[in-house]
Amino acid sequence: MTAGQRRLFDGHCHIIDHRFPIVANQGYVPPAFPLEAYLAEAKPLGVAAGAIVSGSFQANDQTYLMDVLPRLGPGWVGVTQIPHDHPDAEIAKLGAIGVRAVRFNMFRGRIDSVDDIVALATRCHAVAGWHAEIYADAAALAPHVAALTKLPQLSIDHLGMTEAGLPVLLELVAAGCKVKATGFGRVQMDVAKALERIAAANPDALVFGTDRPSTRAKRPFTPGDIDLVENTLGAELAHKAFWTNPLALYRVSGL
Repeated sequence: MTAGQRRLFDGHCHIIDHRFPIVANQGYVPPAFPLEAYLAEAKPLGVAAGAIVSGSFQANDQTYLMDVLPRLGPGWVGVTQIPHDHPDAEIAKLGAIGVRAVRFNMFRGRIDSVDDIVALATRCHAVAGWHAEIYADAAALAPHVAALTKLPQLSIDHLGMTEAGLPVLLELVAAGCKVKATGFGRVQMDVAKALERIAAANPDALVFGTDRPSTRAKRPFTPGDIDLVENTLGAELAHKAFWTNPLALYRVSGL
């Protein structure tokens, strides 16, 4: 299928606008990647909607999401990071502007405790219907599978990052976890085989995303990553990953 024929929901992308707070993470400060730059790359791919995801370098800032989500309009949602004592009323306000998930970045050292993750994720779901997204080497989640599978909804970023984490990831998928088919240039695994195994475990699990601008990845996203998903999964399963699965995860309707 050509880019002109596809309609994609970009389930994982970042907007980096230095008009808003940026916090160095492990000494790293990303270059700017404003909305205009993202759309110039995304629109030719067939991206029609998506999820703007807060990166480690945005810490708990919400102002950039408050700016960008209204500019994007229907079909676009946010994934944010908040402190554990963030008030319920503020969570509800973020939900009202289109935030649909809370992110926990274990991979970049921002999270202390899985118990803290479960507590905040459970509260966010109760207040605003949010699911939880975790960026981690899935292998590190092995001791916590029982706790994580009790969450109302969970998503794991970037295929769980490593080959060693794949058995843990598949265990989570069996319990209803979604998996971001993203960051192919940052993972340590055979991407095609991982996609096949996840889709075989649950065809509703995979959620495609560009991960643009692919900060700190060994290789940034390329349009060939879309072809890899389609060639590996076939048209029907790829369409689910590109469109129907992310719409369901992010509770987007009317498109």
